Amino acid sequence: MALANIPLAPVLPGSRHLHSGKVRDLYELTDGQHAGKLLMVASDRLSIFDFVLETTIPDKGEILTRTSLWWFEQLSDLVPNHIVSTDVPPEVAGRAVICDRLAMYPVECVARGYLTGSGLLDYQATGEVCGIALPGGLVDGSRLPAPIFTPATKADLGDHDENVSYDAVVGTVGAEIAGQLRELTLAVYGRAEEIARERGIILADTKLEFGDRDGTIVLADEVLTPDSSRYWPADDWAPGRAQPSYDKQIVRNWALSPESGWDRASGESPPPLPPEVIERTRSRYVEAYELLTGETF
Repeated sequence: MALANIPLAPVLPGSRHLHSGKVRDLYELTDGQHAGKLLMVASDRLSIFDFVLETTIPDKGEILTRTSLWWFEQLSDLVPNHIVSTDVPPEVAGRAVICDRLAMYPVECVARGYLTGSGLLDYQATGEVCGIALPGGLVDGSRLPAPIFTPATKADLGDHDENVSYDAVVGTVGAEIAGQLRELTLAVYGRAEEIARERGIILADTKLEFGDRDGTIVLADEVLTPDSSRYWPADDWAPGRAQPSYDKQIVRNWALSPESGWDRASGESPPPLPPEVIERTRSRYVEAYELLTGETF
């Protein structure tokens, strides 16, 4: 499988490794005041087209962690989150958080304010996204009349998430929870889109994850990072084409270019990234963080 090349997670004293994904390593703390809580570590790994690359992006894990923490703070009056502490083992300082163990809902909660990606493909095929009819004549990058909730299934590691209808979410979690997930997702997107726009950035769409903690819906995992969201420079926005973005699109473009020498259909992992692609990608992550938060990385 494409993702079999995920490196072994580091051994951390006082913890037990539970799982590794494309970017994050998850542990259970076994010692100290937070024993039984989860330790979520963001690595510098990068994945494209369901391959975890051999090359890492320096500081990416710390940027993602700091971005999420900043957003959790901006959203704290809208929805509780899973963060317990940032007092983490020194081996992962700056790139990890201690968080509650939640009963996660098996739904990727996606909000879209602009049409692109898989939503665009669905629209071009049917005129709808996740069963929501949209006006005719929309193109790549079009702003939607209003943000929409376009959920997806949570795919197994190495597979793609699949867009589903709202009725499918109701069938999975029940009508009451489905309604709350939709309401919270759109509320988070609305708040974040406004904040980002004030800073010269368009938040085109974002993917959120929620879980249950003692009957309360809690925002979990990462939130509003360039890995889970599409951010575009507002002054470069031009519907009708692919938009410049603050994410790993630079890497995707290089991998698909003749320069890389990679054949996507080969089944082989993409080759190591050249230094200039690594630095340009890192710079985009840093730029997004600094523009959004007003902080210097």
